[in-house]
Amino acid sequence: MEKYYKKEGKYSYYEAGEGTPIVVLHGLMGGLSNFDAVASHFSEKGYKIVIPDLPIYTQSILKTNVKAFARYVKDFITYKGFDRVILLGNSLGGHIALYHTKMYPEKVAGLVLTGSSGLYESAMGDSYPKRGDYEYIKKKAQDVFYDPKMATKELVDEVFASVNDRIKLIKTLTIAKSAIRHNMAKDLPKMHVQTCLIWGRNDLVTPPSVAEEFNELLPNASLYWIDKCGHAAMMESPDEFNRLLEDWLSHTHLKAH
Repeated sequence: MEKYYKKEGKYSYYEAGEGTPIVVLHGLMGGLSNFDAVASHFSEKGYKIVIPDLPIYTQSILKTNVKAFARYVKDFITYKGFDRVILLGNSLGGHIALYHTKMYPEKVAGLVLTGSSGLYESAMGDSYPKRGDYEYIKKKAQDVFYDPKMATKELVDEVFASVNDRIKLIKTLTIAKSAIRHNMAKDLPKMHVQTCLIWGRNDLVTPPSVAEEFNELLPNASLYWIDKCGHAAMMESPDEFNRLLEDWLSHTHLKAH
């Protein structure tokens, strides 16, 4: 499979497959590997899967916000020479996808959101995060999934390292404030792009009521549920996630030609 990681100028990204571009946006603690199953499946189905590394912790504090990340995505899409893309975002990545769609609707052919922020921010705001308390961080990481075993030691260690890195902590809190400030409730009714919502019924971070609200506010949304699944459906239930997404892509004729 022609799957490779590229570094070009200020961009680092994964790219696989040929065809209609699907640009995937990861969340705050999420890496590119969260989308392995999506990338390997759809890159074989006539899509070009592109997953940019978002500059969540690498830009100046003034550019550490939802709006600046959305602009970064637009610059990346322009850099890649794509005309219109399907945007797929999880958690903060979903929020960035929404904000990008609000600012640059002409660039977006379709939107796929899973466990997206943008309406509800317990994800970011509550007593988060207690530094130095490994057990607390482990519990937080387990809460992301329906099956706590998904929160491997490696994943917990990574989150723990992030919250104990002072600069990353400051940036995380800055992003949390920005996410609350950029609540999308008033914008969604004006966004007519075809939107696919795939949600874990057991999502504790952005609960099912959030998915229902997205579904009500977005004029062209379709909502799909995955049982026994938490906040990162593409990781926890990859086969079901891919099946639902593929169905939606063919129903909306966003299928690769």
